[in-house]
Amino acid sequence: MLRKRPTRSLAALGAGAALLVSGVPGVAQQEAIPMVFQEVLDVRVVNVEVVVTDGKGLRVRGLEASDFRLLVDGEEVPIDFFSEVVGGRVSERKVAVTGEQPVVVPELEPGRPVGTSYLVFVDDFFSIARDRNRVLKKFEEDLDRMGAEDRMAIVAYDGRELEMLASWTNSKRVIVDALRRARGRKAYGLHRMAELRRNDDDRQLRRRRSNELDQVLAEQGPERDTYSIIAGLDPVERPYATRLTNQIERSVNAAVATLRGFARPGGRKAMMILAGGWPFSPAEYTVNDFDSAMGDAILAANDPSIRSHDQLFGPVVDTANLLGYTLYPVDLPGLRSDSRDASYQQPGEGRLYSEFQARSREYGLHASLDFLAEETGGESLINSLRDEFFEHVVEDTRSYYWLGFSPQRAGDNQRHDIKVKVVGKGLRVRARDGFLDLSRDREQTMMVESSLLFGNPPSATPLDLHFGRPERKSLKMLVPLQVAIPMKEVAMLPIGEDLYGADLEVRISVMDDDGGRSDTPVEKIEIRGRDLPPPGSVFTYVTTLTMRKRNHRVVVAVWDPVGGSVMSNSIELTP
Repeated sequence: MLRKRPTRSLAALGAGAALLVSGVPGVAQQEAIPMVFQEVLDVRVVNVEVVVTDGKGLRVRGLEASDFRLLVDGEEVPIDFFSEVVGGRVSERKVAVTGEQPVVVPELEPGRPVGTSYLVFVDDFFSIARDRNRVLKKFEEDLDRMGAEDRMAIVAYDGRELEMLASWTNSKRVIVDALRRARGRKAYGLHRMAELRRNDDDRQLRRRRSNELDQVLAEQGPERDTYSIIAGLDPVERPYATRLTNQIERSVNAAVATLRGFARPGGRKAMMILAGGWPFSPAEYTVNDFDSAMGDAILAANDPSIRSHDQLFGPVVDTANLLGYTLYPVDLPGLRSDSRDASYQQPGEGRLYSEFQARSREYGLHASLDFLAEETGGESLINSLRDEFFEHVVEDTRSYYWLGFSPQRAGDNQRHDIKVKVVGKGLRVRARDGFLDLSRDREQTMMVESSLLFGNPPSATPLDLHFGRPERKSLKMLVPLQVAIPMKEVAMLPIGEDLYGADLEVRISVMDDDGGRSDTPVEKIEIRGRDLPPPGSVFTYVTTLTMRKRNHRVVVAVWDPVGGSVMSNSIELTP
C-alpha cells in the first residue's frame, strides 16, 4: 500500500471550546459514561410533541389523530404514529393499528408510564455565580418532582471545558451531588460584564466627542451634515461585537456537543439550558443602551458582518429538533437592575414590553431564549419564572400528544418547516417547527467537531495516530501527523480488471488550549491495489498540520462511505 502525503494547514483559530469530560461516582442507578462519542445518527422518524390549549390556556385532552393536520413545507403528510400522554402515562384509548391509520408510537405502551430524560446544560461562561447558585439551589429543592421513570444528566460549560457532572441517572443522591458541585464551579459572568462596561465607556467617550463635533459643524451653517459619527458599529465597537459573537458561538457549540453526546435516551427528551445571558443580536446589544439613538441599534442589528439570530442559535435548534429534544431555556440573571420595565406574563400568555424595554438589552437576552423555546416547542422561563423552572418543565412534559412521521429523506442539508394544526376554533398549538435533513457528509463533520468539544473519540473503532517532529516556522509550527488505517475495516471493491479500490474521507479538527478551533475540511483518500489487502495490513496516511505554538487536541476520523465504518481517535500535542 502507498502512503498518501498531502499538506494541510489547520490553524486553530476562531471560536471554540475545549471540553474535558470528568467522571462521577458510579452507583447502581447511574449509567456508565460512554467511552466513545455517538456514531452517525440515522433519524428515520421525526417525532413532534404537541401541546394543545384552549383560549384560557388550559390543556385540551382526548383528541384523536384525525383531529390533527401535519404539514411539512406547506404540504400535508400522513401521521404515521400517534399517542396521547396524560399525567406521565400513555392514554389507554384504542388507536387503530391497521390500514392507513397511525399506530401507537413504538416505544410507548398504553397505560404505562412515560419517563422523561432531563438534560441539564449549565452555562458558567456568561453567568454570575450568585444568580446561577440561586437557581441551582431551588432546582435541588424541587427534585422530588421527578418521577420514578425519569432520569437526568448534568453538564457544565465555562467557555473552555465541558464537564460532565452526572451521566444519565435517576438517583437523587447523585443528582444532588452534581448540583452542589455545579454551585462550587467558577463562573465568568463578571468578566462578560466588565467587557460590556469597557465597551460602554468607550461609547460614552466617543458620544461626547461626537456631540462636540456636531456642535462645531452646526456653527458652520445648517447646510453641513451633522449626522453622528457613532451611528451603527464604528471601528472601536466592532471588536467587542465580534468577540461577543464568538463567545456566544462557543456556548452554542458546547450545547450542540452536549445534545449529541446524549443523543439516544428513551422517552420524552427535554434539555434545560441554564443561560447566563446570550444576546440575540450581539451587534445590537453592543450599542443598545438607553442613551443611544434608536437608529444606532437598527443600523447595528442589520450589520451583515456580525452573526445573529438564527445564524448564531440555529445549530442548537436544528440539533435539538433532529434528536427530538424540546428546549427549555432558563434566564439565570432574572430581572436585571438596568432594565426600566421588565413586565412578563406566564408562559403561553404572551409578553408585554414597554417602549423603553423594547430598546433595552434585557429584551435582547430574552429574545434568544424565546427563539430556542419556540423553535423546539418548549417554553422560556424568564425573570421570576427562573425560580420555578423545574416545576414548569415537569408539568409541561407530563401531558402532550406525540406525533411521528417518516420524512422523504434527501440528505441535502435543507431545513424543512413543520406546522401542526388542530381542527376546531380557538385552539392553540405548540410544537417544534422544523427539522434538518442532514447529509451523511455533514453528519460526519458535525460528529468530529462535537467529539472534539466533548473530549471523546467519535467512534469505537480506533485509528493509530502519531506525530512527527515539529518544524518551527515563525510564530507557528508544522507538525507531521501519521494516520494508520486498519484495512480490515475498509470495503475494497473490484473497480477494474485485477484492481481493487476504496475511496475514503478523512476529517481532522484541531483545538488549542484556549478553545480556538480550526475548520474541519474533508480530504479524499484513494486506495488502490492489485490484490485484496492481507490480514493485519494498514494504509498509512500522512499530512502536515500548521498550528500555533501551544497545546492542542487533534481529532481524526476516517469514514468509508461504502462499508459505512467510522474509524477515529484523538491525540494531544504538547510542543
